[in-house]
Amino acid sequence: MEFKGFTTRLVHADRLINQPQDGAVHQATSNSVLFEYQRVEDLVDVFQGRNNGHAYSRQSSASINALQNMLSQLEGGVGALTFATGMAAITTTMLALFKQGDHLIFSQFLFGNTNSFAHTLRGLGIDVTLVDTTNLANVEAAIQPNTRAVYLETIANPVTQVPDLKGIGKLCEKHGLLYLVDNTMTPANLFDAKSVKASMLVGSLTKYIAGHGHVLGGAVVDTGLFDWQTFPNINESYKSQPAHMWGLLQVKKKGLRDMGGCLTPDSAHLISIGMETLALRMDKICKNALTLATYLASHAKVEKVYYPGLSDHPQHHLAGDLFAQYGGILSLDLKEGTDCFAFLNDLKLVLNATHLGDTRTLAIPVAHTIYFEMGAEQRAKAGISDNMIRLSVGIEDIDDIIADFEQALDKL
Repeated sequence: MEFKGFTTRLVHADRLINQPQDGAVHQATSNSVLFEYQRVEDLVDVFQGRNNGHAYSRQSSASINALQNMLSQLEGGVGALTFATGMAAITTTMLALFKQGDHLIFSQFLFGNTNSFAHTLRGLGIDVTLVDTTNLANVEAAIQPNTRAVYLETIANPVTQVPDLKGIGKLCEKHGLLYLVDNTMTPANLFDAKSVKASMLVGSLTKYIAGHGHVLGGAVVDTGLFDWQTFPNINESYKSQPAHMWGLLQVKKKGLRDMGGCLTPDSAHLISIGMETLALRMDKICKNALTLATYLASHAKVEKVYYPGLSDHPQHHLAGDLFAQYGGILSLDLKEGTDCFAFLNDLKLVLNATHLGDTRTLAIPVAHTIYFEMGAEQRAKAGISDNMIRLSVGIEDIDDIIADFEQALDKL
């Protein structure tokens, strides 16, 4: 029997996809680093790719494979790899696939850490052009003969810009470019990445997938839509495998094996448990976020609210076409002259913390923390004011969330 419901499939994924031993409903956590083979020939076959067994847990184990299988099914992909963090997934994938002389197109609205990595790539001889991906013409104008990929996020953090995801997908298909999409903000129950022709999904499992602020993780999923036979950077030794697996195989070998940013079995288990309630949490979070954004947008002490679910958001209609709901992050600018520190210190329920996708509502002053290193000029270009506060909305009862904001705003 095939189960069609999203949560039904997630709750039963471990036992149905991975078939744990002894009737367990979760794959056992395997903490063995090494794996014995009675016949050395079998170990050699694993090393040379003729056998899918495990050789060393930096590259694979039963615990890690179980989570990867679930993530691949979640996105309708042909395979997945997991990493110690979201940044490990992003950096490892790019360092494994691109080389000196390549050119990449990045969204100029990428989160600060990923934006910083663009400078690292330039130092390695990989050219990166940052563009406004809400306008398809900007992306097309940036394409060069040596362009290999376009990389963007579905909803930008913290100003919530939404790229022309469908238009860019068609453009990448036309020019044979790898389309890397970070869907951390919009997991599979909100966004069908294959519908926009995404080649690979990269991002964090720490946020909405795990969902409880208790474990780090990252992943890359190959959707199966990209023809790796057209990609010039694949190592010849990996071409003995089926072509649809070349990209992931290279990331696994050149990335996990050589760079070592692997996920632990215990973390994989925690992520798979958290993932079961993804749709339930996201539904409450998104509804809370829309209600809170609407309330804040009408408050006299709030200058502006940035949230795709509001009708005055520049990409409101685009977001409605792309996503089942509008996500769980929003940002606000307080009225000029107000003290954002005093406001944040007066919040009683909301936590002052840097994280996203938690069950608790979180707040942080953007310019002074996560975007401080960027500098005032670049912050202004990104649309980040000195008074901007980013919120990650949780699953608390919405009346309690609004009451907390109301009492803090009243004190301004």
